[in-house]
Amino acid sequence: MSRDLEKGVTVSVPDEYYKGYTLFCHTYDPPNVAAGELAHMYLIDMKGHIVHEWTAKTAVQLLELLPNGNLYYTTRDRSAIEQAGLREIDPKGEVVWSFHCRIDHDFHVMDNGHLMIHCLMDKMVPLIGPELKRCPYIIEITREKQLVWEWFGEEHIKELEELCGIKFPLKRSQFKRYPDYMIGHLLFDWAHNNTCEALPDNPTGRKDSRFKPGNILFSYRSLDVIGVIEKETGEIVWAWGPGELDGQHQPTMLPNGNILIFDNGTRRGWSRIIELNPLEEEIVWEYAGTPKESFFSAYISGAQLLPNGNVLICEGGPCRLFEVTRDKKIVWEYRSPYKERGTHGIYRATRYSPEFIKPLLKGAAEN
Repeated sequence: MSRDLEKGVTVSVPDEYYKGYTLFCHTYDPPNVAAGELAHMYLIDMKGHIVHEWTAKTAVQLLELLPNGNLYYTTRDRSAIEQAGLREIDPKGEVVWSFHCRIDHDFHVMDNGHLMIHCLMDKMVPLIGPELKRCPYIIEITREKQLVWEWFGEEHIKELEELCGIKFPLKRSQFKRYPDYMIGHLLFDWAHNNTCEALPDNPTGRKDSRFKPGNILFSYRSLDVIGVIEKETGEIVWAWGPGELDGQHQPTMLPNGNILIFDNGTRRGWSRIIELNPLEEEIVWEYAGTPKESFFSAYISGAQLLPNGNVLICEGGPCRLFEVTRDKKIVWEYRSPYKERGTHGIYRATRYSPEFIKPLLKGAAEN
């Protein structure tokens, strides 16, 4: 059967899935498709029913539900500059806080309440290449919008050369099988970072200070590299990926000290989820489709470890969300029927427990 024929929940094994509520949205490309219309953000139950819905008048990309029932969302990375930024909305969809910036792909709510945000900055950097290019720019701000830390990716290419052998300067001709952000009409996006996660306390960090809490996990999709930035010095202290990763998304530090990665396989033609032991640089678990080409998203996408040990996978391009056990059995699958005009797919999806969403449902009921 065609992958596009069935919609909604197509697989459900209640005794084996993690019961909760799944948050996602469709992102737009180009974002002006959403102009004059509404972008929709959905929270669904295990049967695929919409439990709550928010709307926005700009293209949206990444969502995070907060313990108080409010929601953070980011604008699409190519949104017009006057629309770009991070917003917090209440259950009614009213904006209660916002930060205007050229946000790109990811942000992270830190333990101290600060926000770590990945932004874009266009610069001329001869050491990277001869033309104007997009560079990673990571900032930490307070809720009062005070800048307390910043990091410029172009200042740390030497570490990439030393840690994983990447040779600079780069040329577009090196990226013949990449999407248009590398070889098309857009600015040369030499890194295309899609992650900025402040590391939590973890067993690996207790053994090796490179992975200590507060250091920052990043993901350079264009270079097939994930790495760790030491917060105090700004130096890249660990990097891995060339020869193994292929256009990856959403590396996440797990409670056991390993790193979960959605490895897109952009040039390879099939995707996989891998769990990496970063100290040994060894893949200890892997999920791929059967046949391998049956699971593939060339861009966007992500994976989340669930409390029961299962993994929720967002196959972003085909707008498919599914949950697998450690034995690689699919125990829940959902194919979104909400493909609005101009959709670019589902960037990420997140499962929340029934307890976590109670403040949202209470707030919605009061309005």
